Amino acid sequence: MRFFILFLFTTSLFSSSVESFRWINGETYLDFLERQNLPVRKLYYNLDRDDQMLTHEMRAGIHCQILKGKEGEIRQILLPLNDELQIHLYQDKDSYSFEAIPIISTTKTEAFTLKITHSPYLDIIKATDSKKLAQIFVANFRNSLNFKNDLRKGDTLAMIYEQKYRLGKPFSMPILKVAMIEMRKKKHFIYLNDDERYYDEKGHEVEGFLLARPVRGARISSYFTKRRFHPILKKWRAHLGVDYAARRGTPVVAAGSGKIIYAARMGSYGKLIKIRHADGYETRYAHLKSFRRGIRRGKRVKKGQTIAYVGTTGRSTGPHLHFELRKRGRAINPLRVIQVTTKKLKGKKKKAFIKLRNNYNESIELHLTNNTTYQKPKNSEKVCYFHNKHSKKKIKTDG
Repeated sequence: MRFFILFLFTTSLFSSSVESFRWINGETYLDFLERQNLPVRKLYYNLDRDDQMLTHEMRAGIHCQILKGKEGEIRQILLPLNDELQIHLYQDKDSYSFEAIPIISTTKTEAFTLKITHSPYLDIIKATDSKKLAQIFVANFRNSLNFKNDLRKGDTLAMIYEQKYRLGKPFSMPILKVAMIEMRKKKHFIYLNDDERYYDEKGHEVEGFLLARPVRGARISSYFTKRRFHPILKKWRAHLGVDYAARRGTPVVAAGSGKIIYAARMGSYGKLIKIRHADGYETRYAHLKSFRRGIRRGKRVKKGQTIAYVGTTGRSTGPHLHFELRKRGRAINPLRVIQVTTKKLKGKKKKAFIKLRNNYNESIELHLTNNTTYQKPKNSEKVCYFHNKHSKKKIKTDG
């Protein structure tokens, strides 16, 4: 069995040292390999198509680590791709090897309240120094509330959210669990339900601007995840979309109005359509049987318009649509961002939601009573982990 060292803080072990750096804006994975004098052919050109595509997910500003030996030679490199998966380059005899492995992180549930002095966006940034928290709060209320006309100085807001930590620092986008804002002495809530969609106090789904289901009436056969151990490839893979199982030939509709920027075959995607939408959004439709007549690059389509038909082209074990949503090139979970028109929860689902809502409301009231303020994270994590990729277990040691 092989054990690989994943350092989660700058320290030294076995005469090795760890250097942290941010990924340079505009630098490609190939540029990085050449700059570090690493074997480009083995670590990129000899990789399979899926691994090559993973390397294109590197984003500017992400924190990376290099483990060096006492002579300054590179032993291992960790390059995070998202909040679940990372590229691991490691010394293997006289050369280097590539693999994708899970990121070791911790998740904490956190909360804070504050009084409005300017706007929710500016006040959250001022209190937390986090644009991510400000963006996620405003984005989930902007379709239902009018901050400009109805918000007053002194009104209150509260948030409960989950935050991942890596290297003792906040890592990736927070997941908003419940949010409240008081306007004209009335409290407005949104809740993240068990179906990963947001609802208001009455159990009405918060409306978005795109369709949630590009295949009407289809069931979801695979959900969005940033790390999944592929049962066939025996490798860690990200599943950056939602799969809708349907019969071959079932119509596929555009999830939103936009311009087709790609309509052809693309590797494991099979027959693929990409549509560019407003505000930097892009949707992808993969494994298609065929395109509808007239669908081609450059054509504009409307929301709900049939663009193709379900198939099983590319790497697919059965007929289904693989549907992705990206914003400025970054894959995000479609089910957390886009919905069909608003719907109402009923029956058992409504009862389960009411229980969830009541528990969240009690938590919000407790934080309001205690005037919970934002607590800046402390860099207290000074440990390193050994990762056994075969048993998928981690062993913690003191750093």
